[in-house]
Amino acid sequence: MARPRSAGFENQLDQILAASARLFASRGYTATTMNEVAAACGVSKATLYHYVNDKQGLLAQIAAGHVARLETLVLDVAAQRLPPEARLRELIHRFMQAYASAEHQHRVLTEDVKFLGPAERDRVLDGQRRVVAAFADTVAELRPDLGAAQLHKPLAMLLFGMINWTFTWLHAGGALSHETLAPVVVDLFFGGLPAVVVPPPR
Repeated sequence: MARPRSAGFENQLDQILAASARLFASRGYTATTMNEVAAACGVSKATLYHYVNDKQGLLAQIAAGHVARLETLVLDVAAQRLPPEARLRELIHRFMQAYASAEHQHRVLTEDVKFLGPAERDRVLDGQRRVVAAFADTVAELRPDLGAAQLHKPLAMLLFGMINWTFTWLHAGGALSHETLAPVVVDLFFGGLPAVVVPPPR
């Protein structure tokens, strides 16, 4: 019979995942030991194993949890039933806002998913594909004429290229923040979208 979880189990797990993400992001997943994770979390190693099975389990929960939060943002925006342009603007703002407080989780997602086992990796990648598809579908509503050239997903990926890597150079306390940069990303994308033309056949 499984031992019942304490009332604070989820809060403690969230703290462990946040501390682990910071450690993986700064030291690298492969270089980090479970002893270091326990120390960074402020718990004993025995306590750590009460919450996770192993280091790969930690990685899976960090990556899958981050993607799940992004999927929730997509669903929340979809529920507003906004017109396509307003929907995409809202998605960009919401994602930039989410990234502001998830720098470490996002670095782990972009750099360490390759260390997961096939099942966990596929689960994370499937979630990422659903997020990209939501953006691509919205771009398709804005520029349906680009569908024949199959440009909707590449345009969505180019948009993610602008926002996904901000964790490498945009840091707290600088001249810019995620909040102030979000409208810049919006203006860049919507300023360039009307100029996109169907490329000639190869």
